[in-house]
Amino acid sequence: MSTTVTLEAKGGDPSSAVRDFLRLLLERGGVSAVLVPRHVNGTGVIMPTLVADPEELAKADPLAPAFPLSAARLTAKLTRGEPGGLLAAVLRPCEIRAFVELVKLNQGSMDGILLIAADCPGAFDNDGWRDFAAGKDPMAITQEFLAEALAGKPDPGGVEMARACLACEHPSTEVADISLGLYGMDVNKAVLGVFNTPKAEGVLSRLGLSEGGDNEARKKALAEVVAAREAYRDNMFAETTEATNSLHKLADYLSACVNCYNCRVACPVCYCRECVFVTDVFDHKPWQYMGWAKARGALRMPPDTVFYHLTRLAHMSTLCVGCGQCSNACPNGVPVMELFRMTAARTQPAFAYEAGRDPDEKPPMSIFREKEFAEMTGGHD
Repeated sequence: MSTTVTLEAKGGDPSSAVRDFLRLLLERGGVSAVLVPRHVNGTGVIMPTLVADPEELAKADPLAPAFPLSAARLTAKLTRGEPGGLLAAVLRPCEIRAFVELVKLNQGSMDGILLIAADCPGAFDNDGWRDFAAGKDPMAITQEFLAEALAGKPDPGGVEMARACLACEHPSTEVADISLGLYGMDVNKAVLGVFNTPKAEGVLSRLGLSEGGDNEARKKALAEVVAAREAYRDNMFAETTEATNSLHKLADYLSACVNCYNCRVACPVCYCRECVFVTDVFDHKPWQYMGWAKARGALRMPPDTVFYHLTRLAHMSTLCVGCGQCSNACPNGVPVMELFRMTAARTQPAFAYEAGRDPDEKPPMSIFREKEFAEMTGGHD
């Protein structure tokens, strides 16, 4: 059973409600620092920032629709070893689900951290953010975005949000210690604070906030959002299936890939310390390239792009949380997210698994079930 509080949006700005709440956490809640999206020196860039001084929260933009990177790996890094105090991290639901997967892979810890997730109406990719933010007051952008995005508009300000967000069926996450409710609320007046865990309840007891707020209205509004996103997702999967249902089509689909590996670097759950693709395994000799070109008549360079993505699909499909950072990082616009999400949507249910759903749920490849896939192994119930 969760506890709710109502966080007043001063001046009609929901971001101010969250900033004031984060200030309370630093001043009274026993929190040593807050990881939160923050404007970087008026440049129009918003990046995760570790804030220890409450006064530095003035530039924080916790509900901003900018998503330049997933902060999951940063959060994991901050929780490995002695943190030096309680850390509060304001993350998107997809970032929290990625962080959960990293914890399972011993890359981070759930100890010493307070996970805070606002309901997510979506975000722009990097290009979309620049288009939306151009020429606008940096501290007023989020309010303008929320007015349209929470109403279900996929292109606030005439700029389409990232496809990963439009297809995301997780606008909230139950893993968060504290949820910041936007759906079902008049966010110009207030944001709903939902304290989901004993850890969060312990923090709440120190804040002096009065209980109250309608979480049922929020849940109903979230259900409507999920239904709309699932419809978008299913249509996206159908398009991707048609575009990749043969090896020839898949090669065409990935034809703009230049093996920059940005998608691997940007992926929050790509955890290997050394990737095989940055070793000399694929450092072929000149005579090999020449031989392949002569045998085929022509050799597309670099030649290993399809194999690279197939290898990553085999490795990451059980861990993919659908954040879309792979596509966001691609310099040539390869729709990597669509392919990975579609594959993950088929792979994870085969193991009765969903990435980021439950911190106590073991990753599929880390455990053995004797009767798993009996139709393939010949086992019987």
